[in-house]
Amino acid sequence: MGSNSRLKHLIKLHLIVGARPNFMKMAPLYRELSLYSENYESLIIHTGQHYDEKMSKLFFNDLDMPKPAAYLNVGSGSHGKQTAMIMERYEDLLLAGDKPDLVIVAGDVNSTIACALVAKKLYIPVAHLEAGLRSYDDRMPEEINRVLTDRISDILLTPSLDANKNLEKEGIEPDKIYFVGNIMIDSLIAHKEKAETSNIFSNLNMLPKESYALVTLHRPSNVDEYNSLKMLLMALSEISGKIKIIFPMHPRTKKNIYELGLSSILNTSSNLIITEPLGYLDFLKLEMNAKFILTDSGGIQEESTYFGIPCLTLRENTERPITITEGTNQIVDLNVESIVNSATDIIEGKNKKGKIPKYWDGKTAARIVKVLDDWFDKRERATEIIE
Repeated sequence: MGSNSRLKHLIKLHLIVGARPNFMKMAPLYRELSLYSENYESLIIHTGQHYDEKMSKLFFNDLDMPKPAAYLNVGSGSHGKQTAMIMERYEDLLLAGDKPDLVIVAGDVNSTIACALVAKKLYIPVAHLEAGLRSYDDRMPEEINRVLTDRISDILLTPSLDANKNLEKEGIEPDKIYFVGNIMIDSLIAHKEKAETSNIFSNLNMLPKESYALVTLHRPSNVDEYNSLKMLLMALSEISGKIKIIFPMHPRTKKNIYELGLSSILNTSSNLIITEPLGYLDFLKLEMNAKFILTDSGGIQEESTYFGIPCLTLRENTERPITITEGTNQIVDLNVESIVNSATDIIEGKNKKGKIPKYWDGKTAARIVKVLDDWFDKRERATEIIE
């Protein structure tokens, strides 16, 4: 399915990464493109949106990604400041050197919209990987990033057919939309065997077959506001009376628990194990062996569906409804009683079954390269006709 000899020129690509979810999406594509180095020169550009070593460097190592061709060193900041700084530094990079033939952005983080905007204003085409996802909740900064990136992208690479429908409803030209599948599953499949060798259970002093729930929390709507964070921590404390909980804590969440004076809630149970952020392989091993997962992450909703692990999503909505209609995911009302009751149901064996959606098969990167081949071939032929 891979590249071909139709392309007459070496195509230069920028693969933009900034936050951990981007790494899992770009690593398989970088590997696939590397098989066709006679056709594609792929450069990884790291904005530095996730600058913490455990949030960034660990994932680069686990995913066997090369050192970025450029590191913009942006760091944290408000949405406006961070987006502006990424735009400023990425524009400087593009103006200082050879511009790429295509910029590929992924997902819905600030790096996604910032680099897409800069590229388009310099007349560089943009491809959006994981296009078309919608929560239809404009209170989510990620939703704004998704919608605007899709609106200005030249190639829209969707993970599921409902994403195609969302784009078509918004008036996006059908010939820009390509259903390629879920590239995060490419990473998962490629690293699943290696993840099995992780020593995370012994590091946590746990038995390999010990029953536990896995938790991730990082969204501002959950962790930045006192009442929301207190409610979630109280629910986790109550659930930990029924099952061991492993909670790799995001730096933002850790900081807010301390600053909002909520640390005491976590000290009530020895069954609640809090860890630093984990690398990709350690986390995958915990994910695939969990009794269930509680999360506000988008990608984990997808990974749990692939593994067949029940997932309770701690949000009012999801941009990945296929994980509910076909997968193992369910949205939980944001109150202590609902969260605890849903967790108890799973502990008692009343968990939702699911199936793996179409094209979540580890071959998405290969399909993307085929899309790029055809797109650049058509573009080269159009240029020849004009000349």
